[in-house]
Amino acid sequence: MSRVPAFLGSTVGKKVVMALSGALLFGFVLAHMAGNLQLYLGPHALNAYSEFLHEVLHGAGLWIARGVLLLAAALHVWAATALTLENRAARPVGYRRWQARTSTLASRSMRLSGVVLFAFIVFHLLHLTVGTVHPSFETGDVYHNVVAGFSVVPVSLFYMGAMLLLGSHLQHGVWSMLRTLGLGHPRYERLAHRAATVFATVVVAGNVSFPLAVLLGIVR
Repeated sequence: MSRVPAFLGSTVGKKVVMALSGALLFGFVLAHMAGNLQLYLGPHALNAYSEFLHEVLHGAGLWIARGVLLLAAALHVWAATALTLENRAARPVGYRRWQARTSTLASRSMRLSGVVLFAFIVFHLLHLTVGTVHPSFETGDVYHNVVAGFSVVPVSLFYMGAMLLLGSHLQHGVWSMLRTLGLGHPRYERLAHRAATVFATVVVAGNVSFPLAVLLGIVR
């Protein structure tokens, strides 16, 4: 057991924690988007899906999932913060002249996008889960809440902007996760990049389609 704190205290250990917690969060993001696609099947399908989630394990399943996701998010933030502080401590004096060579805009903005996405998640929960910032929230009627919520143009624009930022975060995050978990060899690097790009594109396209469908009148 004494090896666990030593492992978590190492840079490698923190990167593994970030990769594994990220994998859980990535899986949730994909599953959440796929489930919400039932919006296109109409009110009955989406509301029935929501009711099913609330009935898993007599209601305990949803809370267990929320607990696991909360733990994963906390570990992800801890690992990211710890690695950032280690990087800054390793170079207390910044470069006199800095120029990006191998890094990308997505990789350089991971910390900023993470903070913005955290704020978005808080708003999303208050908007479509709790309903405190929703114009006409109705408990149990998920379809109505989605349509009414996305009918507010500034809210839809905010959602779509956040999803584009999520795509950037996912693209680099999935690639980093695959590299940490053993796909960093040059033979697999191109495959990892493609997998990360496809994953991010699918998630963003699906999520952006919801507010767009409401604004365009496709979903009423």
